Amino acid sequence: MTVAILADELLKQEWNAKKIPEQVEVVWADSIRSLLIIDADVYIDLLFEMDAARTSQLKKLLPKPVIVNSVAYTTKAIGADFIRINAWPTLLQRGITELAAPEGYDTSLIEPVFDTCQFVPDIPGMITARVIAMIVNEAYYTLGAEVSSKEEIDIAMKLGTNYPYGPFEWSSRIGLKRIYELLKALSYTDARYAIAPALEQDQVEGNRVK
Repeated sequence: MTVAILADELLKQEWNAKKIPEQVEVVWADSIRSLLIIDADVYIDLLFEMDAARTSQLKKLLPKPVIVNSVAYTTKAIGADFIRINAWPTLLQRGITELAAPEGYDTSLIEPVFDTCQFVPDIPGMITARVIAMIVNEAYYTLGAEVSSKEEIDIAMKLGTNYPYGPFEWSSRIGLKRIYELLKALSYTDARYAIAPALEQDQVEGNRVK
């Protein structure tokens, strides 16, 4: 089985560190254009952006399986029969790969690509990203209340819960923009995900720097 993957260097390193089934041959693409011309059985866009033009290009690969790194947006929101993968930076390092499929999709076409995978509901954030986004958001509420500093909160969470990263370290590695987008999508239907003012401020300041 040949799998064509579009990724940046960070996600490429995380993928290569995973245990991949012996029957899977990976071909790396350096652009969406090169991904489209590779002859493969499965296509993976780890740099996917919620953009109509990009979705239209990837649709050309159907009916072959197309997997996109879309954590915040469901397949219904994307408007295509793609598989979603939770490939936020650091999360590909997990032993289990988290996936979501459109209703009625034959997931047996995808399972051979991964050593261990878990299909979860096709909802914003899937499972793991929802948990992480909530942890980061609560940490920002604590920061805003001036209970402690970012560094102290990170240390306390790593020592107290044995998490691999503290919430602010995690948000830095994942990208605060990604977490903000997911929280915003979740907050439309659930007040528990209301964005902390301190997180909102960091996101605004981060955009200004760019």
